[in-house]
Amino acid sequence: MMQSKKTKFGFSSLSLAISFALAGTVVSSQAFAADEETAVKENVEKIAVVGSRAAPRSIGDSPVPVDIISSDDLKKNGSTDMIDMLVTSVPSFNSRAQPISDAATLVRPVNLRGLPSDSTLILVNGKRRHRASVIAFQGGGINDGAQGPDISVIPGVALKQVEVLRDGAAAQYGSDAIAGVMNFVLKDASEGGSITVSQGEYYEGDGAATTIDGNIGLPLTDDGFINISAQYKTADATSRSVQRPDAAAIANGDDLTEGNEFIQDPAQTWGNPEIKDDFTVFVNSGFDINDNTHLYAFGNVSSRKATGGFYYRNPHNRGNVYSVDGGETLLVGDVGLAENGVASCSWVGNVPANVGNVLDTPEYQAMVADPNCFSMNQIRPGGYTPQFTGKIEDMSFFAGIKGELGHWMYDASAGTGSNKASFGLKNSLNPSMGLDTPTDFDTGSYEQVETTVNVDFSRYITIGSLEDISFATGFEWREESFEIGQGEEASWIAGPYASQEFNIGSHGFKGFGPESAGKNDRSNIGVYADVEAHLTDDLLVGLALRYEDFSTFGDTLNYKLTAQYIATDELSFRASHSTGFRAPTVGQENVVNTQTSIIEGDLIQTFIAPPTNPLSAFYGGKTLEPEESVSYAAGFVYEYENLFLTVDYYNIEVTGRIAQSSQIAVEESDYDALRAAGVEFPELISAVTYYTNDFDTTTQGIDIVGSYSMDLFSGDAKFSLAYGWTDTKVDKFDEATTDLGKVRRLEDGIPAHRATLTWAQSWDDLSMSVRGNYFGEYYATHADDTSDWGSETADAAVTIDLEVSYAVMDNLTLSVGANNIFDQEAQKLKDGTLGVLGAVYYESGPFDYNGGYYYGRVNYRF
Repeated sequence: MMQSKKTKFGFSSLSLAISFALAGTVVSSQAFAADEETAVKENVEKIAVVGSRAAPRSIGDSPVPVDIISSDDLKKNGSTDMIDMLVTSVPSFNSRAQPISDAATLVRPVNLRGLPSDSTLILVNGKRRHRASVIAFQGGGINDGAQGPDISVIPGVALKQVEVLRDGAAAQYGSDAIAGVMNFVLKDASEGGSITVSQGEYYEGDGAATTIDGNIGLPLTDDGFINISAQYKTADATSRSVQRPDAAAIANGDDLTEGNEFIQDPAQTWGNPEIKDDFTVFVNSGFDINDNTHLYAFGNVSSRKATGGFYYRNPHNRGNVYSVDGGETLLVGDVGLAENGVASCSWVGNVPANVGNVLDTPEYQAMVADPNCFSMNQIRPGGYTPQFTGKIEDMSFFAGIKGELGHWMYDASAGTGSNKASFGLKNSLNPSMGLDTPTDFDTGSYEQVETTVNVDFSRYITIGSLEDISFATGFEWREESFEIGQGEEASWIAGPYASQEFNIGSHGFKGFGPESAGKNDRSNIGVYADVEAHLTDDLLVGLALRYEDFSTFGDTLNYKLTAQYIATDELSFRASHSTGFRAPTVGQENVVNTQTSIIEGDLIQTFIAPPTNPLSAFYGGKTLEPEESVSYAAGFVYEYENLFLTVDYYNIEVTGRIAQSSQIAVEESDYDALRAAGVEFPELISAVTYYTNDFDTTTQGIDIVGSYSMDLFSGDAKFSLAYGWTDTKVDKFDEATTDLGKVRRLEDGIPAHRATLTWAQSWDDLSMSVRGNYFGEYYATHADDTSDWGSETADAAVTIDLEVSYAVMDNLTLSVGANNIFDQEAQKLKDGTLGVLGAVYYESGPFDYNGGYYYGRVNYRF
């Protein structure tokens, strides 16, 4: 058996590879050399790509599955979004586009091994990454209510590699590591660099995107480095829309009325948001004080703006804006009643709205002739489709010192990170303000701030006949806060017409008022110990313990056991067992929002409230508790000549899983009790939803990662396979707060089977990469509608990606390619729902519903 070689600071390369920096220590660049001979000496697989060569992405000598994706591998994708890059590289990692999804449009939620985005711990250079401020209120079943980090701000140009630990690791790293850990390792070169310009668009001729990125390494005297990466992106919106039948009917009129000329075609755009001024800068630096002491610092500044669509507001029947009886009659406001409590509108009777065009009826024309009467049609005669705008600002900074004191290695660091999302609405109304309402609103903001301090120690010890036992221990203190920033008054105020049943606040996304604004925080401490030893030359075992104490809900103790047995030179077996937990985020405990939901094709206004809010508490809301998990995993690694194969089974039981409840209808019979509890205007709230420990689930699956290299067509060929089978069962749920459609989305909302097969071929100056992506059947839903009206089982599909690169000279490479080159169509909405809400495809598809995308890229290295 080949023994693990110790690094300069005393760690074994094996421990580093398994833990991505055992006890939080940043992985040494020496442990991941590009040269294959060096990699073998370090007892890890070759995990860096030289030129156009692909390589195995998993470490063989590890008791848990770890994927290594190089920076070059990430770039073999038309998208420059980090999420899209990883979806095609990691088995059981999924995400989807977010067309009309409120704040989830700004930060796409992801999931690993069938669990939500906040069940995967994200690290940068081995340090915990702060979570995003955005909570995925409409995140697509699995991610409903998730608040995970925003990994899309991390540009591929800044990375040396991405390391993905597909195994529960809460006992090692703490909360959020139930599904696994992803570590983004920043470049650390002290010389050279690159500039890349990419441009592409969809086959449909929209969504044009331009990306410019660059990287440069600079020496920091002879003993250090500073590596700077920057990226700038823009992307046009896409539209996969059809005219809504209700809008078309009003535009055409009927036998008694002329058509409405104010109707837009399409009335509602369904597609990707427009992205503007998307920039990010990452800096990584290090300095050797002496042979035993190393200083390091890294951080980022990022910002982007997005503008997306909302649902169309029908000018005849939109509730509490145009009508309160489902479109039978128009909602008419009385000016005098609002101003002095004395009715002054002389119009007597009703304005019928169940006609071709209400504007062309004599009743409507007589009503608006009286200045003391009005309807919102006078401002938006063709209805309206609000536009949701957002700006995401993200920053982080970490600094530390690591080195050697006698036999001990140490790493002390401190860092902070923040993510702020500022929201706005265009082309909307605050109906309760009547005709004095503005149409554009600043609706407020969310901000997440986290501060972390770590002190870690490790060394090798000998106990009896056991030598080189790896021992690590450490301490972590963390504080996080979630702040809601107040919106402008017009976005949340209950105007003078609220008592006449006109909706309160900016319609589509109500602004945050003074009762919602404020800051909540919590802190926690963690202490851990980690031991790993070879009991024999062929048997490696490990044990980790971690104790954490939270200021809000108490303490927890978790453990992890790992083992690897080397059966032959080619075959080894591995297994792990662990317990874990995920603390509810401060945002989930305190967030307030108003969203528009679809129920059987109808739009309803849903209020999202903290679980202890009087409205939530009235309908069963309770203080959130942490999720707890128990994980089991087993697999094997097979290596023979140019063949590399890992197969791993996992089983994750989660109890008290936190999720957003289903919409609970606010009943008229409850209005008086709700007012007594302090809820204002309950008659204007259709439904309420809140966060709750609703579910117990069991998720199991199989991940297969393989690669094979050979000489082919007078060149070098690499074949890579990544396959994932994921199956989730809901063992227990609360029928009072969860409907069966939500349960089915958790169980079947993502394909049970996912696979990518990649062929990378290279010659002297020419290289090619062909990737096939398989997506199995899944439960397709339209937005958040899980009724039979808006859902069905979608068919399996295959997409093909192709990229060809040519080295014009040693430092200049031209690339062209296409994602979904054969334009495989996403699942269309079924008959009866197609186009009803302006869409053609289901929102919940596992691959891009926009169709084929072609691109070109120029890369210059220096």
